[in-house]
Amino acid sequence: MIAEMKNFSIAVVASTLAACAQPLKLTPDDSKVVLAHQLLDAPNPADRGPYTVKTLYYGSGTDKQRRYFRDSVAIKTKPTDASAFVSMTPEQASDRKGYWGFEAKQFPINGRVWYPDGPGPFPLVLVVHGNHNMKDFSDPGYQYLGEHLASRGFILVSLDENFLNGALRNENDGRAWMMLKHLEAWRGFNDSVTSPLRGKVDMRNIAIMGHSRGGEAVGHAAAFNRLSRYPDDAKVKFNFNFDIKAVVAIAPVDAQYKPAGQFTPVENVDYLVIHGSHDGDVSAFTGLRQWQRVKFTDGKPWFKSAWYVYRANHGQWNTVWGSTDAGPRSARFLDLRGLISPEEQRQFGKVVIGAFLEATLHNKHEYLPLFRDHRVAGAWLPKTMYITRFQENGYEPLANFEEDVDVTTGTVAGVSLTGDSLSTWKEDALNLRWQNAPMNDNAVWLGWNRHIAGDDTTKLGRPATYTIALSDSISHALHVDMRSSIYLSVAPTEAKPGPREAAKDSTKKRDSTKARPKPKPPETKKDAKDTTTIDFTVELVDANNVTARLPLTRYGAPRRPLETHVLRRADREQSQFANTYELVLQTYVMPLADFVTASPQFAPDKLKAIRLVFDRAVVGTIILDDIGVSAIDPAFLAQARP
Repeated sequence: MIAEMKNFSIAVVASTLAACAQPLKLTPDDSKVVLAHQLLDAPNPADRGPYTVKTLYYGSGTDKQRRYFRDSVAIKTKPTDASAFVSMTPEQASDRKGYWGFEAKQFPINGRVWYPDGPGPFPLVLVVHGNHNMKDFSDPGYQYLGEHLASRGFILVSLDENFLNGALRNENDGRAWMMLKHLEAWRGFNDSVTSPLRGKVDMRNIAIMGHSRGGEAVGHAAAFNRLSRYPDDAKVKFNFNFDIKAVVAIAPVDAQYKPAGQFTPVENVDYLVIHGSHDGDVSAFTGLRQWQRVKFTDGKPWFKSAWYVYRANHGQWNTVWGSTDAGPRSARFLDLRGLISPEEQRQFGKVVIGAFLEATLHNKHEYLPLFRDHRVAGAWLPKTMYITRFQENGYEPLANFEEDVDVTTGTVAGVSLTGDSLSTWKEDALNLRWQNAPMNDNAVWLGWNRHIAGDDTTKLGRPATYTIALSDSISHALHVDMRSSIYLSVAPTEAKPGPREAAKDSTKKRDSTKARPKPKPPETKKDAKDTTTIDFTVELVDANNVTARLPLTRYGAPRRPLETHVLRRADREQSQFANTYELVLQTYVMPLADFVTASPQFAPDKLKAIRLVFDRAVVGTIILDDIGVSAIDPAFLAQARP
């Protein structure tokens, strides 16, 4: 009887929740078309590699809660004093010491290791979890990555920072510092004659990877690695200077800690950030802010890549965390119906993280085109939708809309911006969907409508244009030539400007005595979404006025914003999110060699103007950012394009 009553109660709760839930809403999936081809001629980075995988633990050997860090450690490590980086109330300190058996002055250096059975040396990859219930240990959740990457010739270490989890705040600098202290320990593991890892580690070839708060921490670690003192207390000296080549941020938060009150600068590393659209914890793509801040200043061939994964969540990157991003009870208010499967989400991680590490630490350049145009790997990627950003060290901005309030000037002197027949032309700040938080990035909004106001709704005016003009000195200074590429980052929106006035498209005089007829609104089905592709022509003009033209869609799929509903109840969703989508711009890299093929007389070394011609959609609005040119590494262009 008790069991029957319990089942009845569960059924009542489930039916009540179902009644409150909004209908499942997803953007129609176009992946069968977008991912229809496999053009990368390389082994699938998600396939298991040739190495047998071995495992070991290192740590204090005295762990109170976990036998494997007490009885199974192959290498014993000394605790470290992290009290300068972690603030606790007396109650928190007492509770944690009671549970863990230590305080911040004695944080352990604990890690679980997967490594190839071979002589090495192998690249070293550290991964650190983010915040979670400290008693539900997070570090085992990356075993799938550890076993996979070790089979392909990497050493992967999942760091134990569970003692930093729970209700602590402003501790991401501590997470970063602990990561660097692990690297100090690894230097000893590689050198010690008694270590089972002696000589197996390539300490000149290191990647650091983090998830959630750990994803923010890896940015701090990359910055701390090159500093001589702690920014918030100069009495604390740093002496790290490890050869960190690559940084991976998985669904990171941003700016929970700000060194010396500043957004964290990261320079001269390869950088990858990934984020799921249906993240129920970090519910905005805040990692894009760090992506924007990554700079390349030393002339080496670095690159940075960002991936927005439709229908991925926060926790499924870690097998311990799972699908309920805000804890086990969050299934009551999170809408889990639209998520891709845990297997698909982790398969994506193996493909993209695997390819990134192969390219950056194993120098396998055949994987680089994946980051310029993900459509080349249609057979590898799980069938969902992706929006990607990309830049490499040769990129030079022409217009990123950050420099002033003049809409007619570019980022560098000698670049001018003009519009013709545009219905919308404004520069503005980009915001994240979570409570309209700032992206810390500006862009330009361009809208057009070729319909002419009046009785004849079939009459169209000439296409609107937006032109980025270059002076001769700029074109020469940027060394634009056949090897260069044009960069554009674009996001179509749902906005539809009204029809233009006839006077803007005709020299005929209007009879002022006649009343101007009101334009007839287009007849559309109520609430029907416009699925017309927002395409346009990219037109390049040289100093001899030779023009070369190609459609944007040759270089990627321009999509309207991907509809995202994280919460089950529509009213709560509306109160927490500014939009039902995240505005993520897609980067298009357009080699000038393609334009020469289209128009052989076009001279790329005499580039005078880049013109966007809005001739392929009658009405539409786009957000445009990061217009630039690059003498791109030929390895990124090594494969055929869709």
